[in-house]
Amino acid sequence: MNQESTIKKKSSQTALHCSVGLLARREHSEFELRQKLNTREFAVDDIDNAIKRLLAKDYLSDTRFAISTCRYRANRGYGWRYISNELQQKGVCSIILQQLQNNCEIDWYLQAELAYNKRFGEMTAISFDAVQKEKAKRIRFLQYRGFSSDEIFCVSEHLR
Repeated sequence: MNQESTIKKKSSQTALHCSVGLLARREHSEFELRQKLNTREFAVDDIDNAIKRLLAKDYLSDTRFAISTCRYRANRGYGWRYISNELQQKGVCSIILQQLQNNCEIDWYLQAELAYNKRFGEMTAISFDAVQKEKAKRIRFLQYRGFSSDEIFCVSEHLR
């Protein structure tokens, strides 16, 4: 029995060690970290113990992960809808998302304008039909990037 407990303890430390290594590279959500540990075929009990220890020591935080991801994606030209969807897929709860949205000091209208300008620059003189097709293309781009209809409307009206 002593040998079995040593083996269990060793595998638990390995799961913890692996978790710390993953978190040293970048922030992860709890859900994402569990998936990665499952992929590495650690025992469920070992994963649970590792997660509990990381949460207790505040090495793992869904709130910190959400803030980090939001900042990174906003700087890359993505809107709130895209960011929110990505965070939901990575297991961040709706309460954290609501707090992040309320406390976020990002001007999404400015972000939409910056993404637009970075991708398209200034519009040159072209025919009316081409203008309509180009405008639709630009609107689809901003929609894909996760900006709201209001933000897209403001950008498209402002940049005529």
